[in-house]
Amino acid sequence: MVAVGQRPAAAMSQALRPRWSVLWPSRLPVIRQARPGTAAVSFNNRCNDRPLRHAPPTPPPMAAAADAGPELRRSSSIDRIPAEARRILHRLAGELWGADVDPAALVVSQLKGALTNEVFRITWPGGEGDPRKVLVRIYGQGVEVFFDRADEVRTFECMSRHGQGPRLLGRFPQGRVEEFINARTLSAPDLRDPEISGLIARKLREFHELDMPGPKDISLWQRLRRWLEEARSRCSTEEARELRLETLGDEIAELENVLSGVDQRVVFCHNDLQYGNIMIYEETRQVTLIDYEYASFNPVAFDIANHFCEMAADYHSDTPHVMDFTKYPDVDEQRRFLEAYLSSSGENTSDVEVETLLGLIAKYSLTSHLFWGLWGIVSAHVNKNIDFEYKEYARHRFDQYWDTKPRILQACNPTS
Repeated sequence: MVAVGQRPAAAMSQALRPRWSVLWPSRLPVIRQARPGTAAVSFNNRCNDRPLRHAPPTPPPMAAAADAGPELRRSSSIDRIPAEARRILHRLAGELWGADVDPAALVVSQLKGALTNEVFRITWPGGEGDPRKVLVRIYGQGVEVFFDRADEVRTFECMSRHGQGPRLLGRFPQGRVEEFINARTLSAPDLRDPEISGLIARKLREFHELDMPGPKDISLWQRLRRWLEEARSRCSTEEARELRLETLGDEIAELENVLSGVDQRVVFCHNDLQYGNIMIYEETRQVTLIDYEYASFNPVAFDIANHFCEMAADYHSDTPHVMDFTKYPDVDEQRRFLEAYLSSSGENTSDVEVETLLGLIAKYSLTSHLFWGLWGIVSAHVNKNIDFEYKEYARHRFDQYWDTKPRILQACNPTS
């Protein structure tokens, strides 16, 4: 997840420009294996090269930690940027923009709303038009318990090859440097806007149809059990009892039993479709999805259920850990989203298909509460860099699970 105030995602530029107007190198950045303790940045030819506005004359060399590196000018948050990342930034500035900028004259601004990583906007004044920008992502403490970082980087690179999200510009031991996308990050109210909701639905269908590598097995149940074991191992006996962790193994098994016998579509899911992970280009009214740390193969209904749950969140409020579930979309809103999602393929949508998916989504909303509730408990113990009430957030998700489970399991019949 990125973003403190915006769970997992970075609040980015409000500028209204085409996607590749700032960083559009004709070479796709890929990472080569570097020696331990080194930072690597390299570029590989892309099959669909496009014109380069600020083309580097030669590919950027490897940025090694052994290099002394320039002393970058100080600005807000500069001390949070590791030395290896500073060397990459200095070289990127020279290679991407040459004499157009002073590589040492960078300005660092921390972006709020990230709950998994720390995210910084790096700006170089100078040149014609807008300042030059990239993004630095510093991985959160202990987040390797949630996902495999190597898998996440491979997903990031694969998404880039599909033309999705930002490009990877460099890696260092504690994080990476990414393209800065000049589009508007959505706000909490945007998710309820009918037009924007329809755009999200169609984009999500496109995302679900991407041809991603790896086994197409559902990851949800294994991940829930692994996170539960992590939570139990880190909580005191009193805390585990208070959070009812001893009962959650049976709850996960019950939900898996209810849902696993149902014929449903399994696709590559985002799994974290909150407003901070969605950006919109105002001029074209196109949306893009970012931050794929939790992405994996899962049922379509889980991804949509998780998105509906996120409509109850406002990670930039005075109490970002508190979710207002009165904002969960009503049945009419859900139907509009599903009709936009299903019809985007050009096929006719049947009422039976919509009603079946509605029933599945209701049940998968329960798994979403357990998913992020367990995430919150583990994060409270491992991620000390982010200012967020993880444990209280977990309580809200667990409370909603217990409050809604009886009604949902009694009322929903996914085959109706």
